[in-house]
Amino acid sequence: MAKSAQKVTLSPSRDIPFDKLVLSQSNVRRIKAGISIEELAEDIARRGLLQSLSVRPVLAEDGSETGKFEIPAGGRRFQALSLLVKQKRLAKTTPIPCIVRDATSAILAEDDSLAENMQRAALHPLDQFRAFVALREKGQCDEEIAAAFFVTPQVVKQRLKLASVAPALLEHYAEDEMTLEQLMAFTVNPDHERQVRVWDAVKSSWNKEPYQIRRMLTETSVRASDRRAVFVGVEAYETAGGTMLHDLFQGDDGGWLEDPALLDRLVSEKLQAEAEAIATEGWKWIEVSLDLPYGYSHGLRRLSGDPAPMTDDEGAAHAKLLAEYRALEEEYEGQDEFPEEIDARLGELEVAMERLEARPLIFDAEEIARAGAFVTLDRYGELAVYRGFVRPEDEPRADADVHSGEQAVGGQGAELSAASSTDGVGHGTVITSAGQALGVNVPDDDDDGALKPLPERLIMELTAHRTLALREAVGRSPDVALTLLLLKLVGDTFRTSSSAGSCLEASVRHVYMSAQASDLNDSVVAKLVDDRHAEWEAELPLGDDAALWDFLTSLDQGSRLSLLAHCLSFGINALHEKVNPYGAGISASGLTRRMTQSDLVAQAVDLDMVEAGWEPTADTYLNRVPKARILEAVREAKGEGTAQLLDHLKKGEMASEAERLLKGSGWLPEALRRHDLAALDDAEGQGAPEPVSDAGQTEDVDLPAFLTSELPSDEASMMASE
Repeated sequence: MAKSAQKVTLSPSRDIPFDKLVLSQSNVRRIKAGISIEELAEDIARRGLLQSLSVRPVLAEDGSETGKFEIPAGGRRFQALSLLVKQKRLAKTTPIPCIVRDATSAILAEDDSLAENMQRAALHPLDQFRAFVALREKGQCDEEIAAAFFVTPQVVKQRLKLASVAPALLEHYAEDEMTLEQLMAFTVNPDHERQVRVWDAVKSSWNKEPYQIRRMLTETSVRASDRRAVFVGVEAYETAGGTMLHDLFQGDDGGWLEDPALLDRLVSEKLQAEAEAIATEGWKWIEVSLDLPYGYSHGLRRLSGDPAPMTDDEGAAHAKLLAEYRALEEEYEGQDEFPEEIDARLGELEVAMERLEARPLIFDAEEIARAGAFVTLDRYGELAVYRGFVRPEDEPRADADVHSGEQAVGGQGAELSAASSTDGVGHGTVITSAGQALGVNVPDDDDDGALKPLPERLIMELTAHRTLALREAVGRSPDVALTLLLLKLVGDTFRTSSSAGSCLEASVRHVYMSAQASDLNDSVVAKLVDDRHAEWEAELPLGDDAALWDFLTSLDQGSRLSLLAHCLSFGINALHEKVNPYGAGISASGLTRRMTQSDLVAQAVDLDMVEAGWEPTADTYLNRVPKARILEAVREAKGEGTAQLLDHLKKGEMASEAERLLKGSGWLPEALRRHDLAALDDAEGQGAPEPVSDAGQTEDVDLPAFLTSELPSDEASMMASE
């Protein structure tokens, strides 16, 4: 007959007065961890003792029980109870629930202590979240929950925020199929369907980092740090009915605005309101644009207003700031460096004084009536107003000749001036908008993977970047500029054929870039050109031709050459244009000559578009080309293996990831690369007559590969027509 299995016997429990308990030296916990004894004591005082102490009788030398009990497991609870007794919140004789182990047990006291601490499983964050939700549903607020569990209200809010994650994703997390960081990333957008779509897209991807999940959930939103959002203000946006996305788990720079269309409307309305306020100053016209293109003020005469004097209050405030500044400098004179707080204060004083010293300009009322202003946003989201520009058609007839030279060199570099002090009613002011788009939605194109030619507009924008970079480089290279001028003049003098198509408009005619990317105006080379132009403009006596003649003759040779280089640089034309074989515009051979000459100039000035500040971003290139071109760029910069990692992505995701991979790589599209030509064709390089065929037609000239692909097939026979 089989024996029955031996039953498990549990140690008995009993209540033991607190003053009969002592902490055992067999307790293995020595290092403080978890919540403090004080917090545990408060929790016991609030809810009572949830777990009994594990004790053993203390034996005398003869093996008899002494009536005392030692605690090998439950030492922190005992210390918390001791604190309550010490605070007289618990009586010394209070019965404490205990599990009494046999003093002669084969299991050591240290074994009990170690097992109790090691066999405990920490609460899963999802269980904690669900428990917080249950407490919230039963009427407790965030602060009450936080106080009960000794955490901050922010921690409670973060855990409760997990309620905005789709239940299906919570189950994935419960099964350890995603990390807590990934789960937290999904809380940024409460749309459950979108959350599931994003998880389905990234779960098998090599890139499923939390930042990628956040990016995909917010890619149709606008950051609160965007200049449009800064200009309008998040509060105004929310008042208008706009909704926000926030990330409670990490810094989000103010969050994301979910309604770009509403934001753009608010920006337009606020710019319009600002323009109407400025119209009261009496300007003839006001141009409103979110982005002013590079060269927006070309051909316009800039009024030279007089700085408004400081008021008595402003003068007193400036004197007070200056006195404090000098006192701090004297106090810390002789020290190697200022203390951090003093250095910060000096910086604040400098900014405050500069703000007072930047005086608004006062314009003549008669000039205001014929001039206008530009209203736009700067890169920081601040309103930027550029006042005092006169269009050629608004010049008085008597003044037209006097200012003709000023119109020819009217520069781009306009400084922001404050409001004119001239009163005006603004009646008749014409307020217009350039109509430029405030945002671009890039569709996900379904291309067949073939390498299609670059879009015509994109090539024009890329060559606009190159033209401006060449302009800047030639402007600081007098010798190259002189050689280029001689090349053009010799060609004009000794060639029997037309010299149309040269990369130098030696008239000099300012070349306007009709197609340009939004970042061109703020580029490094644009600032260099504008700064150099402003320096020369400040020295030249432009209002009097006789005085200007005397000034130019007084310059040393180096200065004359530098001025020549600067003026010639405005004629640089390395722009791609659409070839028109029927006579209007530029011919194929003319375009080839222009681009080939621009390559010679680029080599001479050692042009590097990477150093000039151009980078392939989603806006400037990657979202403008098919997926095959994006993969080609990554392949050339990072190798075939990296390109293959992007092959499965959608167009927008591929462009964003490619931008990250290409940053700092130095990769350039073909239109911006240097073409290291040995020399021009003999006819081109020496100024000799162009070779002609028996039929007396100019011979065909091969276009670069990225331009040839743009030509219609029937243009091969028309390459020479000019």
